[in-house]
Amino acid sequence: MNKIIIATNNQGKVKDFETLFQPLGYEVLSLRDFPEVIEPEETGVTFEENALIKATSVMEQLQYPVISDDSGLEVDALNKEPGVYSARYAGEEKDDEANLQKVLQNLKDVVDPLRTARYVCVLAGAVPGKEPFTVRGECEGVITREKMGTEGFGYDPIFYVSEKQKTMAQLSKEEKNKISHRHYALEKLVQVWDEESFQ
Repeated sequence: MNKIIIATNNQGKVKDFETLFQPLGYEVLSLRDFPEVIEPEETGVTFEENALIKATSVMEQLQYPVISDDSGLEVDALNKEPGVYSARYAGEEKDDEANLQKVLQNLKDVVDPLRTARYVCVLAGAVPGKEPFTVRGECEGVITREKMGTEGFGYDPIFYVSEKQKTMAQLSKEEKNKISHRHYALEKLVQVWDEESFQ
């Protein structure tokens, strides 16, 4: 069976990829299966750059197909911050609540129509002997003025999805998965994988 490495230690993400790639005949592994791998520093200024840095580095170390992701929140009124710094917007300790409160504070004087934002997920694929590639998925929303909902994580309690009339944190996991930025990126990934025939 062909192997594919997901460059993450997050088992939730791994399960998403298993759903896609097991039917294609792949055994899906994660970085937990390769403790010897040295993860590169993500020094890019875009989601695409960071995803490619990780995918390419891990592929070169293991010589297997690798997929990595970089994702986060872009707020238009904040010049697309926090962007690639979404996980550590309020500091290196990666505090979800502090990050969320910093976004609310920075938007306190911004009127509702200008509080537009999007979740972005970029997936990068690196396969030995082939050119690396990226695909992008986005979910559009608006930043609320206060937290609503208890599901999800990160910025979900302040990310309002107009078509659902709820924040991400008010949606069930099943509802969120159908409209999430990662869902759209995964759809594109499967299409590219099929077209390029990386088997």
